[in-house]
Amino acid sequence: MRTQIMGILNVTPDSFSDGGRYQATDAAIERGLLLRSQGAMLIDVGGESTRPGAERVAPALEQERVLPVVRRLAEAEVLVSVDTMNASTALAAVEAGARVVNDVSGGLADPDLLGAMAATEADIVLGHWRGHSAQMYARADYDDVVREVVTELALRVDAAAAAGIAPSRVILDPGIGFGKKGDQNWAVLRALSRIVGLGHRVLVGTSRKGFLADALQDVQDDGAPASESRRDLATAVTSVLSAQAGAWAVRVHDVPATRDALVIAARWEG
Repeated sequence: MRTQIMGILNVTPDSFSDGGRYQATDAAIERGLLLRSQGAMLIDVGGESTRPGAERVAPALEQERVLPVVRRLAEAEVLVSVDTMNASTALAAVEAGARVVNDVSGGLADPDLLGAMAATEADIVLGHWRGHSAQMYARADYDDVVREVVTELALRVDAAAAAGIAPSRVILDPGIGFGKKGDQNWAVLRALSRIVGLGHRVLVGTSRKGFLADALQDVQDDGAPASESRRDLATAVTSVLSAQAGAWAVRVHDVPATRDALVIAARWEG
């Protein structure tokens, strides 16, 4: 099966790349429909920024942001996921029509989330995570980052199973940029096949992240930060490489760039 695309739809004022652009419900609906028309299989709606240093958002405010968008996109027969670490938001979003819950914390941030999801039919993304945005880099201390990420993801799979979630509903995310600095992200990406080897679908999210900008900075003549368009090109490249390593889906802001890159790579491979 060809690697799928998850389109990012942040309905927040403070997300690192597109915060505030789609905070109004109508703008978010329009954006979600556009992402689907551009080739996204799944639209991931998030109401709480997880950028480094971001402050937590109360579940009530998070739900006020995401539920109208989830509901209207689902009514338009768009396949929707909700990007949340809160059990109450996850449940409300599934009731509103979300088919996937994308928890970057892998069920660690809210101990009630895995049990709540067990009672639904939604799939769940379990991300590798070592703490909330304000502390994530303080915990980026590894003896062997690949071995530890694989081990910690396997523990989250076990926790999901213990909560009653069937293995077929589990998707793993190596948590690129979460609790990982610079080269640690590249090490995990180079070893992506080991995460695929755990036997679950794997979602990879590199879109516009800082470690890509750092790599591009090395070839930026004027020393300026890498532009959004350059980060999107870098994202498309890492998406193709993730697909070649066996990723089930990639999570991106710029759907057309990644769609085109995946199409060309597939033709190359015949």
